[in-house]
Amino acid sequence: QVQLVESGGGLVQAGGSLRLSCAASGRTVSTYTMGWFRQAPGKEREFVGCISGGSITYYTDSVKGRHTISRDNTKNTVYLQMNSLKPEDTAVYYCAASLFYGATRLNDYPYWGQGTQVTVSS
Repeated sequence: QVQLVESGGGLVQAGGSLRLSCAASGRTVSTYTMGWFRQAPGKEREFVGCISGGSITYYTDSVKGRHTISRDNTKNTVYLQMNSLKPEDTAVYYCAASLFYGATRLNDYPYWGQGTQVTVSS
């Protein structure tokens, strides 16, 4: 079993930055694809981006060039650096782990964190 705990969310003004962390325990996730998803009020959970075991990254179009996913396998931790934040980035952000390479679908991720709230004010 993999346990995931997100941290780093908060309130930030538009144009600001936040870095989310996702700490894994229970198993080494160095070979897992680690994904970030978000869910805004009244909307479905959506894919933000992911990083493969080989540190190849994929992003949804709306965050390309603004957000960066990285991983530190020595800490069993994955990060989501969010820059140039917009009000439409407001959501609960979730970290997830998958054994599928480059997974982008929710159903490919069996392990999920509890989420962290990100609120971007205009």
